[in-house]
Amino acid sequence: MEALVVGESGGEYFTREVERRAASPLRIKQCSKGDVGCVVWDAAIVLSKYLETEQFVEHSTGVYKWVNKRVLELGSGTGVVGLMAATLGACVTVTDLEDLQSLMEVNIKENQHLVTGSIQAKVLKWGEDGSEFLPSPDYILMADCIYYEQSLDPLVKTLRELASAETCIICCYEQRTMGNNPQVEQLFFELLRRDFAVAEIPLEKQDEEYRSEDIRILHIVRRER
Repeated sequence: MEALVVGESGGEYFTREVERRAASPLRIKQCSKGDVGCVVWDAAIVLSKYLETEQFVEHSTGVYKWVNKRVLELGSGTGVVGLMAATLGACVTVTDLEDLQSLMEVNIKENQHLVTGSIQAKVLKWGEDGSEFLPSPDYILMADCIYYEQSLDPLVKTLRELASAETCIICCYEQRTMGNNPQVEQLFFELLRRDFAVAEIPLEKQDEEYRSEDIRILHIVRRER
């Protein structure tokens, strides 16, 4: 992946800048130590930049279609994807486990001056009751959430609970060939396709610079019954 900004060192956190079109960059703090959610992964950058592409702009007004849309991000980690949506006018809830709440809050505070919609952080453990996030959002965003086999059933259960027929799930993930990653990916889609239809977004509809053949973006919607 080319043109991904290298973070600068600094204390407990190190900071990575994420470019925005004709605007000040997001400054995302990452933890120097911690689990997978503590850093910005390439798929999160690709998805963040995809949200800025022309298909999400009302051409008659030049205004982003994200304005006032209800957006829920799953497995937010640093919160970078949700923050990008919030800078484009969306009303965003970023979610992850309890131990990542402080990191998301730090990044919300760091970038609050760029937000034109709204953003809040909440705990959501996949597979558990998610009724507080209903009614269903307009969009559910997911970046690199397909990696632990034991998390697949809970993740799909959460998607079934929270996505309505009008919800668009946008999933971005990096295809990995090491270990059991291909099997985990296959299992995820087997589970997902029981209730959802999946369409891949071609590279030419993604950001011109921040894209890769190894990173896929999918639009996922509930199947008609």
